[in-house]
Amino acid sequence: MKAKYAIPTVAASAAGLYLLAIMPRMGNRKRRKDFLNVYYAHRGLHDNDTDAPENSMAAFCRAVQAGYGIEMDVQLSKDGVPVVFHDFTLKRICGKEGKVCDYTWEELQSFRLCGSEETIPKFEDVLNEVRGRVPLIVELKVERANLALCPVVDAMLEKYHGIYCIESFNPLVLRWYRQNHGSVVRGQLSDGFLKSGEFQGPLYFFLQNLMLNFITKPDFIAYNHKYEKTLSRRICRGLFRNLSVAWTIKSQEELDAVRDKFDIFIFDSFIPD
Repeated sequence: MKAKYAIPTVAASAAGLYLLAIMPRMGNRKRRKDFLNVYYAHRGLHDNDTDAPENSMAAFCRAVQAGYGIEMDVQLSKDGVPVVFHDFTLKRICGKEGKVCDYTWEELQSFRLCGSEETIPKFEDVLNEVRGRVPLIVELKVERANLALCPVVDAMLEKYHGIYCIESFNPLVLRWYRQNHGSVVRGQLSDGFLKSGEFQGPLYFFLQNLMLNFITKPDFIAYNHKYEKTLSRRICRGLFRNLSVAWTIKSQEELDAVRDKFDIFIFDSFIPD
């Protein structure tokens, strides 16, 4: 008889631990509503073949003028200046060798974005340009465990008069915010890491399945819309009523296909209906 009940008991315990592991923050719901009912322009309303490339001041101005929220990426220069740039390396956008963190702010200003006249903007300058006119999703780019970016960005955003939230793929960033500025709306970025075949190993298993939520307690999950059927993502939205953000929608057809599966949409390469 003992063996008869052992397997169901173990299975129930495992299921309970799994649900506890992926449980996001259950409070702070009122503040999340500020981010609904607007589309978010991925890296600004940009086109890398024009004079408004991604994460440029021109792209952010276009998004504000069109009334779209903005998703942007922030990382530190060599001399500790928060700059808005997506890739850790400069090759794709600036055609230069090395990483953003290898250059000072002044040195970065000699590079151009996608052959345009635009340069890598300071995060502070972007905040001063937007001036609270549209909500912001600020992705903090932290490659490993150096969290020096967090307090610098947090200090700037505390002075900012506008709606904003932060997100990151790195759970250490969310843990920092949980410990140091818990009222800020924070989101865990994730992807079908193992499903894409690009990443392998236990860490990416945990990240893909949101099993570090018990440490970070995110207010929202921002997930690659192509992997919207991932069970942990669906449980977070369905059972725990957590906000679900879709990245990155690149056509009206993609948007229509997942409209009822997410709450917030980050778009790129088209204008949503």
